[in-house]
Amino acid sequence: MEYSYLSGNNRADVLIEALPYIQKFSGKIVVVKYGGSAMVDPEIQKNVIKDVALLKLVGMKPVIVHGGGKEISKWVGLLGKEPVFVAGKRVTDSETMEVAEMVLNKVNKNLVQFMEQLGIKSVGICGKDGCTLHVKRATVDGQDIGFVGDVDKVDTGLILSLIEQDFVPVVAPIGLDDNFQAYNINADDAACAIAEALGAEKLTFLTDIEGVCKDPKDKTTLISSLSIAEAEELIKNGNIGGGMLPKIHNCIEAIEHGVGSVHILDGRMAHCLLLEFFTDKGIGTVIYK
Repeated sequence: MEYSYLSGNNRADVLIEALPYIQKFSGKIVVVKYGGSAMVDPEIQKNVIKDVALLKLVGMKPVIVHGGGKEISKWVGLLGKEPVFVAGKRVTDSETMEVAEMVLNKVNKNLVQFMEQLGIKSVGICGKDGCTLHVKRATVDGQDIGFVGDVDKVDTGLILSLIEQDFVPVVAPIGLDDNFQAYNINADDAACAIAEALGAEKLTFLTDIEGVCKDPKDKTTLISSLSIAEAEELIKNGNIGGGMLPKIHNCIEAIEHGVGSVHILDGRMAHCLLLEFFTDKGIGTVIYK
């Protein structure tokens, strides 16, 4: 469904189409993982925040979990260091960890500022606050990759308190271990862990691709909906690979741990959240149990 659908003469029809979805999801928690190119372009960033604001205004309870990988890489480069990744996870020494915290805090407060400009009360936190994200040091195939953490526990107390006080929580993926050492967390992993702990109705990934395609090189093969079994079959047949593979594994794990559905959307498309949540066809891929 093209964005022009919302810009044509049948706006009343669009609102009527949205009504049952608004009624169904009112009062439900939705976690939006925000990252990729959608975070770099200020105009797209504002559109995403407008979508989240509207979700809030129609009765849903959004929680934003954001990344900042491209910005972290930029600042690491300015320090004369080359960003290094192992299996999609950033190798993070102490200097890179300081950069990550600095950048993620800046991104976090910028998102809060956008929300406040739209009249939506918002609070930015990271996983350190209230010990929300407890981690263990991550390894990849036995290789130490520095201050990178895998979430092993989520304390939802602070997030739920903010939701109950009518705030939109904006969460940066930094966590603490048993010794209160800070660790960088893959934002997809953090979003999944938070969605599972909250029992979210929806978890949405804003990415740089349209969704899951039977042929990754052909956008016209976009799959609108997938069951877990169908997703696993695509993995088995080799249709899903590269950076999409860990994302799909995250989706499956989230649903198996109580999340209602997981959506993969192109965050570069204007108002992608509204088109996915409130129209019959949607614009990305939804994975369900």
